[in-house]
Amino acid sequence: MKGDINEKLLWNAEEEERVRNGGRDETLKEKIWRETKKMWVVAAPAIFTRFSTFGINVISQAFVGHVGPTELAGYALVYTVLFRFANGILLGMASALETLCGQAYGAKQYHMLALGQEDSIAEMAGTIARWSIPVVFSFIPSFTCQMFLQAQSKNMIIAYLAAFSLSIHVLLSWLLTVKCKYGIPGAMISTILAFWIPNIGQLAFVICGGCPETWKGFSFLAFKDLWPIIKLSLSSGAMLCLELWYNTILVLLTGNMVNAEVAIDALSICLNIDGWEMMISFGFLAAASVRVSNELGGGSSKGAKFSILNIVLTSFTVGLVLFIFFLSFRGRLAYIFTESSEVAAAVADLSPLLACSILLNSIQPVLSGVAVGAGWQSIVAYVNITCYYLVGIPVGVVLGYVLNMQVKGVWIGMLLGTFVQTIVLSIITYRTDWDKQVSIAKKRINKWFVEPDQPGANPQNL
Repeated sequence: MKGDINEKLLWNAEEEERVRNGGRDETLKEKIWRETKKMWVVAAPAIFTRFSTFGINVISQAFVGHVGPTELAGYALVYTVLFRFANGILLGMASALETLCGQAYGAKQYHMLALGQEDSIAEMAGTIARWSIPVVFSFIPSFTCQMFLQAQSKNMIIAYLAAFSLSIHVLLSWLLTVKCKYGIPGAMISTILAFWIPNIGQLAFVICGGCPETWKGFSFLAFKDLWPIIKLSLSSGAMLCLELWYNTILVLLTGNMVNAEVAIDALSICLNIDGWEMMISFGFLAAASVRVSNELGGGSSKGAKFSILNIVLTSFTVGLVLFIFFLSFRGRLAYIFTESSEVAAAVADLSPLLACSILLNSIQPVLSGVAVGAGWQSIVAYVNITCYYLVGIPVGVVLGYVLNMQVKGVWIGMLLGTFVQTIVLSIITYRTDWDKQVSIAKKRINKWFVEPDQPGANPQNL
């Protein structure tokens, strides 16, 4: 049976494409067009979904910001610290599923598939944090279902549910916060519902027949050979936690500066804009992860390399356009979140750094997606520790506090860490032996393949 799997892996995407082209090799134009279509099948719904999901927090923050500046700072603190900490852990665990599902699907083995803040801000953050508990728990089914569906390019159902949830959130936020004047409780009730509605829809889609090839019901085989999956999950969690917590530390450092409320408000607005743009990059991250894992699982090293090049160039082009856009608008975007001219002026002052972050973010997440697709999470975790916590944060502290550059200094240090990380990941990706990565993917699939004649085995179950 394992010999059959090896034969399937050798019959890779390139050979299948030659058959479809009547035995001739593809031209470069045909290859680019084919890869671009495959990329956007994953990237477009993923971008829309992440854009919509992140939009839930942006909309909540916009409504909260018009309640008052202290409420805005409190929400920003809770969102940046609590949500990013939870996202790092849970998204990291789900990232392991993304590697395994993506490589198995490519091989057609479907069965595989609050420190030191001002008292007023801290008290408000405590109130909002209690309301945020149901939101944190919503991430568990959300990320797991998304990775499972995304690996099979079934992203449209996720996008439809995200659009529906976002629409409901806008309506409820206006109704409860503006019309009924419920303030923070009204905004948070709407936020909780907005995060849980897609979860119910995704679970119903999977269980009720939306994935006939990969879901045949619950099976105890899901608990077989869990240790390799746990190790990959821990590596994924470390990789993404170190990355997502990086900006959290930026906000915590800002909370100890002079005029902290304005500093946190301005920084949170910039990070929200930066984060919304990051959702586009995360869409390309998803595309890179799925395309690389599918190509490695399908036995095509050339296909994996071509996918990486195509996605990096596409994402960078989008980032360059947004870089120019945000340099042009500067502080005017701040009035979406606040009525304070002081906060808007602080945002305008930070806009050049925001634009540089957006440009860097158009490349770095894609390279992280390549790492997820290939299963390099543990390597990237070490890279993140070095670049972020031994370079970025120390330099930021020196510039911000010792040289008294305040928020700008801290952010410049953070940007330096991201820049170094991007360079290191680029070198790792360029020097990788992709034929060897195909062999590693093949061994991984063979190791977890379950013989169909084993007692109680159902090879279609994940």
